[in-house]
Amino acid sequence: MTKLQVKAFVFQLLCFAALFILVRFLLVSYTNLTGLWIPFTAFVVGTLLSPKFQAVKTNDGEKLFMKWIFMKGIKEIK
Repeated sequence: MTKLQVKAFVFQLLCFAALFILVRFLLVSYTNLTGLWIPFTAFVVGTLLSPKFQAVKTNDGEKLFMKWIFMKGIKEIK
């Protein structure tokens, strides 16, 4: 794995973890869900809402791109 691929993986993991913890806290506080429904629902919501990062080799070298449901198009990170 290249340096940018590792960076993309870490960014994706951190974004998912932050959303998962936030959604799990909100579900416990504001819903009547119990048991395995809380982490399962937080996992699904976190997966759908977290941005996707990918390292791509181009003619100019390797670049890092991000795609998110709340942004139009694909954004170049580096």
